[in-house]
Amino acid sequence: MFDELTKYKHNDHFFFEATQKLSEVCNAPTDKSGVYLIYKLAKGKIELIYIGSSGQKNKDGSLKTRTAGFGGLKDRLVNGKQFGGSRKVTYPLVMKLQNIDALDIYWYVTHDDTHKDFPRDIEVILIEKFHSIYGRLPEWNKGF
Repeated sequence: MFDELTKYKHNDHFFFEATQKLSEVCNAPTDKSGVYLIYKLAKGKIELIYIGSSGQKNKDGSLKTRTAGFGGLKDRLVNGKQFGGSRKVTYPLVMKLQNIDALDIYWYVTHDDTHKDFPRDIEVILIEKFHSIYGRLPEWNKGF
């Protein structure tokens, strides 16, 4: 669906089940920024439910990468806030409430020695494309 992501060669994914520790299964880098896509696996179906990013543009145009906690994309995925608390706490609860068997989380480094694409810019492109195809946002996204 997102051909825009094929150019990013530093990427991977991991599965997360509600009984696991998110910090242990997350294989995202601690020193890089980029975008991530979260798919839910439930009742034999796979659905993209969230598009997010880690890394902000500084006033001088440089990239600011998270340094707290683990740092980078990993820190955003594990300690970032969603559903009123850090993901490592809220994801298992929401997954149980929504009968989600597992999450399949894909991440892409968009800003490195090869590419200088700001994560938030790519996130907006992906959300807009999703919206244009489906006429709505992914289930867990609140806005653009």
